[in-house]
Amino acid sequence: MGTALVIENDPTDDPRRLGEWLVEGGLELRVLRPHAGDDIPDDLDGYVALVVLGGDQHAYPTPDGTPGAPWFGKLEGLLRKAVRHRVPTLGVCLGAQLLATAHAGLVERSPSGPEVGPAVVGRRDAAETDPLFRYVPLIPDVLQWHTDEITELPHGATLLAASTRYPHQAFRLGDRAWGLQFHIECDTAMIADWAAGSALLDELGYDPELVVAACDRVMADVEEVWQPFAIRFAALALGELGDDSVRRPLPLLGH
Repeated sequence: MGTALVIENDPTDDPRRLGEWLVEGGLELRVLRPHAGDDIPDDLDGYVALVVLGGDQHAYPTPDGTPGAPWFGKLEGLLRKAVRHRVPTLGVCLGAQLLATAHAGLVERSPSGPEVGPAVVGRRDAAETDPLFRYVPLIPDVLQWHTDEITELPHGATLLAASTRYPHQAFRLGDRAWGLQFHIECDTAMIADWAAGSALLDELGYDPELVVAACDRVMADVEEVWQPFAIRFAALALGELGDDSVRRPLPLLGH
């Protein structure tokens, strides 16, 4: 057994199904909740993987320089250490954006507008040699709920999935860190909580009940694709995958 460190940035976005799949893959989870006062560790000693979840915050600072959350600076430093030391890392939505900004990528308010609800993304050619994405279908189902996007990937990142309006849907940094702009962790109850009284849905003119129902219809399809993905990530973290085919030099930013 090995322990994955999970950073929960927002109480409304917990590990949920992703956590269940990682445990099924043999990992133990230690969930830290900096939004509730938990400290971000200085390093990843004792952990075999790092998972950073989503949240309602922005990965970029406000105009006066205030970070999206007080702990983001330390979390970005931890993400840099994870990449440099080849600790298997998975960032989901905001977590993917923070993985990008930690390595000099750019995250901005999406010029294409918000993306909400069930969607598909297209796997890129580079996914053919990726230890996790090579087994993902060409056009997998995903769940979307974001207003920001990664407009510039970090230097040296490998694009793994895209869509027409949002070109950077999934990427790999180095050989063991993945960022997913979309959500794979949600269940229907989580989506329902997000939809209840959502200002974003009001802005878009979407009926919350219809959004929840549409997401619910694809939950089985999302699980069919991303549960095996999570299991493979756990196997990589536990040293059971044995695939070094994508090893490449890593960006060395920060400490």
